Amino acid sequence: MRKIERLLPALALLTALAAGPALAVPGARSRVPATPAPDIAVDPQARWSALGPVRQQELRARYAAWRALPESERQRVRAAAGAMAALPADERAALRDRFLGLDRLHRDGWRLGPQLGALYPKLQPLLGYLPEPQREPMLALLRQLDAQQLAQLALLSQRTPPQERDALRAQLLAVPAGGRGEWLLRKTEAR
Repeated sequence: MRKIERLLPALALLTALAAGPALAVPGARSRVPATPAPDIAVDPQARWSALGPVRQQELRARYAAWRALPESERQRVRAAAGAMAALPADERAALRDRFLGLDRLHRDGWRLGPQLGALYPKLQPLLGYLPEPQREPMLALLRQLDAQQLAQLALLSQRTPPQERDALRAQLLAVPAGGRGEWLLRKTEAR
């Protein structure tokens, strides 16, 4: 079971990011039926057109999330895909079922990659409802933080009341990169 526990994040990422054959995460298995209709089997454009608008939007979001990951995170996902493919089918199915049993918000958090995805349940109060102009700067900032700083931010996220989260995000974004560690330490000690 420990092997399964270690691979849960991998499954989470693969499931959250996998986007079918035209937009597939390298190493992830496609969820396209084994025998598609003859007219769409060969033509990727026809297969895309056959999808509904909601499914197309979901696949675009997954692909954008994959492209936004740093290469080091993509390599971790590819390695996890290889490890996952080596598991017996029943273990893969158990992992998939366990992942699908998670709250959708937490499943979607895995689109941020292995490092941030693992912390997303704790970071969600602060990051779950980012205004669009803060999204990219905040994701870039998060990827610059080390493990200790991310843990401190997760603690702040949990301790900050909802009405104060916008101000906390704005303050964090305004702190120069060199001062973030000290700022996070002061903030966590104050709360």
